[in-house]
Order: sequence, then C-alpha cells, then structure tokens
Amino acid sequence: MPHETNVDPAEIDKFQSIASRWWDRESEFKPLHDINPLRVDYIERQARGLSGKHIVDIGCGGGILTEALAQRGALMTGIDMAEQSLKVARLHLHESDLEIDYQLSTAEAFAEHNAARFDVVACLEMLEHVPDPAAIIDAAVRLLKPGGRLILSTLNRNPKSFALAIIGAEYVLGLIPRGTHQYRRFIKPSEMAAQLRANGMRVLDISGMSYNPLTHNYTLGRDIDVNYLMTAEFDA
Repeated sequence: MPHETNVDPAEIDKFQSIASRWWDRESEFKPLHDINPLRVDYIERQARGLSGKHIVDIGCGGGILTEALAQRGALMTGIDMAEQSLKVARLHLHESDLEIDYQLSTAEAFAEHNAARFDVVACLEMLEHVPDPAAIIDAAVRLLKPGGRLILSTLNRNPKSFALAIIGAEYVLGLIPRGTHQYRRFIKPSEMAAQLRANGMRVLDISGMSYNPLTHNYTLGRDIDVNYLMTAEFDA
C-alpha cells in the first residue's frame, strides 16, 4: 500500500477537529492522560532506561506521551499525519520547555530516511486507526537500531473488547467519544506477534491494561483481553 493511502482521512479529520483539547485533562483525551503514567513506566522498563535513548513516537498526536518520555531524559522525535495536532504539540513545548522534533510524516515515509536510527520505537493507541497496520509495523522495525526495542499497544479483537472498549467506554461510561474505534480494526495479539515474527522480531513481553469503572483506576497486568502492550526485539 502506498504511504499516502495508509491514512484514513476520516480518522485524521476526527483528531484535527478536537486537536485544541489535547492538553485539557478533562476533555475526550482524559483517558490518555490517565493511562500515561502506566505507559511511560512500561516503556522505561522495557527500554532498560530512557535517559539518552533516541526514541520515536509514531502517531504522537498532541505530544502527551512524547513529552512524558522526554521529561525522563529520552531524546524524542514525534511523527503524525494530523497537522493541527502537531501544531498543538509544538505550541505546548513553550510551556514544558522541552526539545522535541515533531514531524508531519507517515511512518513508512519517515522510515525511508531514518532506518536503524532509534533505540526505541513506540507506537501506542495508533494501529487501530489506520487501514494497514502491518505496514506501520514494518516501518517501525526498519527504524530500530540493532538491539533496539519496539513497543506497541492496541486493542484486542474479541467479544469482551467490543463490549468494554466500544459499548462500555463509548456509549455507557462516555469515557471517549462515540465512533472513536472501529471493531474490525482491533488486532489480536497473535496477529501482532505473527507480523513481528515476519519481520525477524521476537516478542519479549505482552501486558494488559485494565480499567476499573468503580475506582476509575487503570492498572497493568496479565489480562490482555481488551487493551494490551507488546514489546519486541530482533531475534538473535
């Protein structure tokens, strides 16, 4: 699939329309702010530390994860195809006083000129929003240095994830706007792992991220039925 076609215009428009609210912790981006500490801690563990590591955040949006990693010493690059989101991300740097290289690019195009450049490649909560997630994974692998770590997250595809991530989160609890996710784009861990193996990678860890609607807390654990994170490296 050509780079320019591995973008869903409807998804881009969706995030463009709400870009100004990326850093509003009570907006539709509240769940991302709430899970961010878990994501950052997970990446730091799997990356074996962040200080001085060159990391690219694929699908960085307004920079919530990108900035948090930079605050822990990572040398960050963020790429996205939603121009308004990147404008918000760059503007927020004036508040955070961080140095981050934000670029308007697809993962595939970026990989053509930045092969084997990064210690860590992160692509979180993004794969379920593109027509061809396998192409994103292929590009992410090309960006990794030998010995680097690839960290992905997405939604599992099963009846439980449909009930909780779409019916529950979008329609019952109102945690995220209706229409945020399309069930057919959810990815089973076995499918993700197979794509990684096809790229010469081996899976090091799979962890689940769960939400308790009574306590409003997010936790990491072994339940990968809904949200999950996966770490991989090149197979020796």
